[in-house]
Amino acid sequence: MKHTLTLKQWAFALLVFTCFTAATFFYYTQNHADARFEAFTEEFFLNELKANPIHFHYSIQDPAVYGIDESELTLPVYQSGEACQSVYELAQTAAALEAFDENALKESNQYLYRLLDTYLAAAARTASYPYFSEPLSPSSGIPSELPVLLAEYRLNTEADVKHYLAILSQIPSYFEGFILYEQEKASAGLFMSDASADKVIEQCMNLMDPDALENGSHFLNTTFQSRLQTLTDQGIITRQQSLAFQSENDRLLTTVVAPAYDALADEITLLKGSGKPAGGLTQYDGGRDYYEALVRLQTGSDRSIAEIKQLLYRDLQFNYESLIQLLQSDPSLKNMFSEEPAFMPDMSPEEILTYLQTRMSKDYPSLPAQGDASQITCHVKYIDDSLEPYSAPAFYLTPPIDHVYDNTIYINALDTSDDISLFTTLAHEGYPGHLYQTVYSQLYWEQADITPLRSVLYYGGFIEGWAMYVELLSYQYAIELTAAAHPEAAAYYQICRLDRQIQLCLYSLLDIAIHYDGASPDDVREIFASLGSLDNDSIQAVYEYIAETPGNYLKYYLGYLEIMELKKQAASVWYPSDQTSSACNDSEFAYRFHRFLLENGPADYRNLTLRLAAY
Repeated sequence: MKHTLTLKQWAFALLVFTCFTAATFFYYTQNHADARFEAFTEEFFLNELKANPIHFHYSIQDPAVYGIDESELTLPVYQSGEACQSVYELAQTAAALEAFDENALKESNQYLYRLLDTYLAAAARTASYPYFSEPLSPSSGIPSELPVLLAEYRLNTEADVKHYLAILSQIPSYFEGFILYEQEKASAGLFMSDASADKVIEQCMNLMDPDALENGSHFLNTTFQSRLQTLTDQGIITRQQSLAFQSENDRLLTTVVAPAYDALADEITLLKGSGKPAGGLTQYDGGRDYYEALVRLQTGSDRSIAEIKQLLYRDLQFNYESLIQLLQSDPSLKNMFSEEPAFMPDMSPEEILTYLQTRMSKDYPSLPAQGDASQITCHVKYIDDSLEPYSAPAFYLTPPIDHVYDNTIYINALDTSDDISLFTTLAHEGYPGHLYQTVYSQLYWEQADITPLRSVLYYGGFIEGWAMYVELLSYQYAIELTAAAHPEAAAYYQICRLDRQIQLCLYSLLDIAIHYDGASPDDVREIFASLGSLDNDSIQAVYEYIAETPGNYLKYYLGYLEIMELKKQAASVWYPSDQTSSACNDSEFAYRFHRFLLENGPADYRNLTLRLAAY
């Protein structure tokens, strides 16, 4: 029997068909938009990494996954006028990004869109001052950074060894690019001061010590031999291959790398005298505007310089008054502080990291589901003697994004002489600092299927702000660790923490004073004279360091203060007004706040603030 649909049934069928078609179209449109956006971000990500084979090798363990032949990558060599092209290239990338409809993307991609949009705008603003950056900075430039990267270059296969040796052969051309850039800086009236030039020249002469290279005792000889021995023991290469590779490494270091350092030193010597005396960016045309742009890019804070000053002044006053109160309550603390007593139990760096990892568990989330904390290794190494004068107190080498379990922390023995500084430094670099934050973020992005682009967007204010934040919290862990045997350590560690904060806050204010307000060495001497601390040589050293590294202290301490401001905001958003003040000291709140930061950072603080409101 044949049935015909009624008018009402036809109308209903048409409605169902229309809804199905609309849903299908919406699903296709959204997924198509996400697919195109993710392809765009992956291309951006790979282009950033492929620009430098050393950075690529540190970031990717298995390049075949991305269809890349690592042997084809070469060190970038700067070409004449290239610095001026960065603004155009960033504008092209921004235009390509704007072609996407943000609202058509899934939520995680919308957030990445906003992060990338903000990042490109900040990067373009600094790039519009092409000759203000200093890749040869005495404190953190290429001459001192490159040897460490070479010493830790991962050798898992015979191909890795060949890539490494190929990189050594490219260093002269690599350095020639920097020489050309420095010549262009000099022509623009922006070459480094003579004091900075002398430091760079000294680094070049000392880092490639000819005697050590000649007798094979240089750390680039010994570390290479050690890595080859591991490959030999594993049967990956033969004994004969190992000897041949060692011979080639020795040859390249003495006849290629060392001469490249000598040539760089010679060119810097020739350019000496073309720069201005050590001073802030404000002494140059456009220097203040560049400084504002640099602070925005490096810290991720969108506050004005005036607002940053106010935030720093309030913090300095609070900590200074807290310090005075502690010293007045117990005058013996002043002598204790100058003597640097040892209250900590005798613990190796590895034992300290294990303690920190255990103690932090109630305040910080465990690794995402697929993460196995038991597989995480951390090799703690001490910086070679030749690098100590040029290196930070410590630093963490990030692992490849596709294999985050093998980590390395370097410690500078010159700056971690007492037990509390070693303890808090390992909290900063390890747990719950850089190591934990890096591993957590990478595993979370993998679990949430978030594009790896975020790993190459550098948010120094978040990364160093987080490490500073957890370092300062670790003083409480030190108090708990020593409470039974040394109850007097509690007040002493509070003094140490306040002194650390006051110093970093003061140096951050000096950073602004020197680079934005034009403070001279004499002005800085007057400031220290009013505090009754430091001799003239030390003051000059502080001045020159800040002059050479604009925005560096702000990256750490303003980053920390921005996290503290976010913490206050989180308490006000998540808790009723009568519970807000007590929430910040609650472990449950701390756990929730830390999880928010870990899953939404690294990022700039404006986007984090907006994210928090909707969290």
